[in-house]
Amino acid sequence: MGELLVLIDHSDSQPKKISLQMLAAANQLASASGDTVSAVWLGEGASAVADTLGRHGATKLYTWESADVTGYVTLPQVEALEKAFEVSGAQVLLFASSNHVKDVAARLAVRTGAGVITDATGAEFADGKVVATKEVFGGELITKCTFADGVKQLVGISNNAFVAEETGGGAPEVVALDVSLSESATAAKVTSVEKQVTADRPDIAEAAIVVAGGRGLGDEKGFALMEELADLLGAGVGASRAATDAGWYPHRYQIGQTGRTVSPTLYIGSGISGAIQHRAGMQT
Repeated sequence: MGELLVLIDHSDSQPKKISLQMLAAANQLASASGDTVSAVWLGEGASAVADTLGRHGATKLYTWESADVTGYVTLPQVEALEKAFEVSGAQVLLFASSNHVKDVAARLAVRTGAGVITDATGAEFADGKVVATKEVFGGELITKCTFADGVKQLVGISNNAFVAEETGGGAPEVVALDVSLSESATAAKVTSVEKQVTADRPDIAEAAIVVAGGRGLGDEKGFALMEELADLLGAGVGASRAATDAGWYPHRYQIGQTGRTVSPTLYIGSGISGAIQHRAGMQT
C-alpha cells in the first residue's frame, strides 16, 4: 500500500475549498488503487487544521512550516515537494489548478521527470495510473488523459469538480519534512506582499454563483448593477477582457483564456459576446 499526496492550498492558515475537494478526489482514487491519502502543508498553521484534514480523509500530514515558503519565489515549495515525494515514496500528487500552483507543478515536473495534467474535472484509476478528464478548446471537447509508464503523476484539479466530504477519519499522523534548500532556491527573494482590498464577496475561483459583465454593460455604472445582483445572490463578480481593458472593472476579476478560470454551478453573463477566449475560462 502506497501513499497518494494532496498539496493543500491555503489562505490565512485555512485550507481553501478546493483543498477539501481534492481530498475527496484523492479518497476516490485511493479506494481504487489501495493507497492511503496524505496531505502536504507548506507554510505555517498546519497543527490548527490537522483535525479538519483528517476528517476529510488524510491519514498522514507532511508539513514544512518555514518562513522560506513565502520568503522566496516558488522554488522552496518545489524542493519541499521533492522531499515529500522522497519521504513518502508516492507516485501521485494532486494540486489546485491555480496559476501559482501550476507554476510550482511545472517546475516540480522538470526536477523529477514527472508528467503533468492540469484543469482536471474528473479522475479515475486504471492500470496503475490516473486517468484525468479535462475540457479543451473552451469546452468544445472533453478529453481523457493519462501518463507514461513509470513517471510520477501530477494532477491539477479544477475548482468545484468534486464535492468535499468528511470521511469520519481521526487526526492524521504528522511528519515534519527536513528540507535543505539549494542555493538556486533562495536566489529570488520576496521583498514585500501587498494584499488587494476586496469586497466581501466569494472569490470567483471558488464561488458557487458568478455574475459577469462585458462591453455591453456600457460603463462602470453597469458593473455597479452587477455588484447589486451579486450581493443579492451571494455571488462573485467577474468581467470579460474587453471590460477590464476599458478600465470598467479590475483586471484581477477577468475571466477567460488570459484571465481566471471559474467553475460555478450558476454563471450569469451580461453584455458578453461569448467569444471562445472568454468561454475557455468558464465552460468547465
